[in-house]
Amino acid sequence: MADSACPIKWLPLEANPDVMNQFLWGLGVPPDEAECYDVYGLDEELLEMVPKPVLAVLFLYPLTSQSEAERAQQDSQTKDPSITVFFMKQTVGNACGTIGLLHAIGNVTSEIKLDEGSFLDKFFKSTAHMDPMERASFLQTDREMEVAHSVAATAGDTEAPVNVDTHFICFTFVDGQLYELDGRKSGPISHGASTPSSLLQDAAKVIQKMMQKNPDSMNFNAIAISKRAEGDDAP
Repeated sequence: MADSACPIKWLPLEANPDVMNQFLWGLGVPPDEAECYDVYGLDEELLEMVPKPVLAVLFLYPLTSQSEAERAQQDSQTKDPSITVFFMKQTVGNACGTIGLLHAIGNVTSEIKLDEGSFLDKFFKSTAHMDPMERASFLQTDREMEVAHSVAATAGDTEAPVNVDTHFICFTFVDGQLYELDGRKSGPISHGASTPSSLLQDAAKVIQKMMQKNPDSMNFNAIAISKRAEGDDAP
């Protein structure tokens, strides 16, 4: 996501599960713990193809004047960030893919075992008691993450543009609720009751409503982060 309010810009992360897997695995998510998968469609049959259990869903959508107006309106409805929801602001342009992945992993650290001493292990321990803006500042000044993001951003199938008009957000389950986590908003947004087993279907319903508001655009993409089932072969 490109944002004129962000003085620092990274290259955008491609909506590509292979790229995101290498990014996460390189930063401390063991390949046999979690993996990113394409969501090929939002009808029930295609959702059933996504490996379960799903830990989080990343959604890429186009930024429009309507979506920006709704963002301003939603800021008055956001939930005050609490210690139960890992949330951080975005202060680096084009970093929304990385922020989305951090939101996804940061809210499931009790369900997946990060490599001890890895970047992500240290990042989440260091920022556990920070507020959303302090976490953003911590990330903005972390050279290791900037380098890792740059490597991932240049590893995709397409050349990374400097300016983009799309944005990543994350959907995750915390304390019985489906949350939308967007670093450009003031806090998490609850979309109502959910369960770990219905997270993907519940997120799909919200995503469908967002897509219906921009029916002429093809710039949508959904990626699920799923926990590897025991017995699955890691790459």
